[in-house]
Amino acid sequence: MRRLLFGFGLALALPAVAAEAPKRGGTLTYMIPADSPPSFDGHRETTYATVHATAPFYSVLIRINPDNPSSSDDFVCDLCTAMPKPTDEGKIWTFKIRDDAKWHDGSKLTADDVATSWAYIVHPPVGVLSAREGTYTMVDTVTAPDANTVVFKLKFATDAFLPALADAYSYIYKADILRKDPHWYEKNIMGSGPFKFTEYESGQAIRGVRNPDYYHKGLPYLDGFTAIFAPKESTRVDAIRADRAAIEFRGLPPSAVEQLKKADGDRIEVQTSDWNCADVLTLNHKRKPFDDVRVRRALALAIDQWHGAPALSKVANVRTVGGVVFPGSPLAPTNAELEKIAGFWPDIDKSRAEARRLLKEAGAENLSFELISRNTDQPFKYIANWVIDEWSKIGLKVSQKVVPTGPWMDAMRTGQYEAISEANCQSVVNPLLDVQKFLPGNVSAQNYNGYEDQIQVDLYNRMLREQDPAKQRALMREFDTYTLDTAAHTMVTLWWYRIIPYQSYVKGWKISPSQYINQDLATIWLDK
Repeated sequence: MRRLLFGFGLALALPAVAAEAPKRGGTLTYMIPADSPPSFDGHRETTYATVHATAPFYSVLIRINPDNPSSSDDFVCDLCTAMPKPTDEGKIWTFKIRDDAKWHDGSKLTADDVATSWAYIVHPPVGVLSAREGTYTMVDTVTAPDANTVVFKLKFATDAFLPALADAYSYIYKADILRKDPHWYEKNIMGSGPFKFTEYESGQAIRGVRNPDYYHKGLPYLDGFTAIFAPKESTRVDAIRADRAAIEFRGLPPSAVEQLKKADGDRIEVQTSDWNCADVLTLNHKRKPFDDVRVRRALALAIDQWHGAPALSKVANVRTVGGVVFPGSPLAPTNAELEKIAGFWPDIDKSRAEARRLLKEAGAENLSFELISRNTDQPFKYIANWVIDEWSKIGLKVSQKVVPTGPWMDAMRTGQYEAISEANCQSVVNPLLDVQKFLPGNVSAQNYNGYEDQIQVDLYNRMLREQDPAKQRALMREFDTYTLDTAAHTMVTLWWYRIIPYQSYVKGWKISPSQYINQDLATIWLDK
């Protein structure tokens, strides 16, 4: 079953180099394409701005192998001592916790810290936000029976659990701090990872230095790092070209990469990968007329994805037309299956004619509204400009409001928007759980549409528990069609394509299909 779900190939390009002995020392400077993270709390946030800024400071229980991050089933221990095998027909997972891990304040890390952190992720207290709470609906309890053991007891067995456990946001926090103030980690940093926090300049930079007591002996190689916040693409490209920064870990468009290669030639290496990230257009179901399925469906029908994808791929880091599931997964639709869903019809004239009919029937002709997008060039503003132009072709008048990351997240969390350009970006490719973004907000904290739908939830729960591959795929097709067409709860436009140019002296880092994976910097070294 795991081979079926997670053993599929990913488009991946890595530099062909012989193995080299890592060098110690130096400071890595890299760019973060955001103005600042909305908070430092990995349990709360869903943006790369938080992970790229804070992952080097924290440990996790398990992770994707940093030497093989393109895989979706090669898991290795971080704080555990060995990858366990489940018992009780897949419902009990017992992890032994290593004995040599220390917090950056010098105190000992124990199983209580691990179990408490996970308990807050899985079952957060009232008033505490866990963005991935809905991801762990299969988890009943997390306990620490002794100082070196953590036990996850599941309500039901599912192959989705182990990859979910390797989520990059699942930082292990100090239990004493969480119990005293569960909001402390939103504004403060103290972990057990490869680097110690030294400085944060709001909207400018964050810095860390090597942790000499790091439990993975010999790591990290770097003396430290400086991460510079820069939402403008031109600023980041100029910094890499001038070697004021070595890399940006999220991804740049083809035009920027060509610009760097032309200017710097052999000094620039490039890694590429399909990206477990899709652009999503979210409509507020609590605002009229978006409470009307006819209006939502019409907005999807107006967009010509099949012609938009190749055009946008030349200027933005998007490439693939797809539904709610990562393209290439065995659970993803074929093109023929996708073309039956509203928003993916191959005949765009027919599609737009139906859109106009639905708007007229709903009394929403000549509809005007505001689309909020994030002030990150790639690809939010490009997607927003494109869909606004597409909507104008059925008579809609849509304006774009570009806001920084913090207000963008606040607008979604508080429902203060009509329409918003966002994304479903996930960690380890895990199709059954990656689609939780599209479940109602009372089930998934990552959903900001503002609706409840028990039909959709029941369909998802059947799919999560189904063990037969063919039946599981059939249920995913029902989920795809129901979410995007029948109920038209949201719109998935284009799936992204990750392109990472960097200075050739950066060694020891490998690209993954996620902007979140492999970001603790522990294995990176500088050949200079």
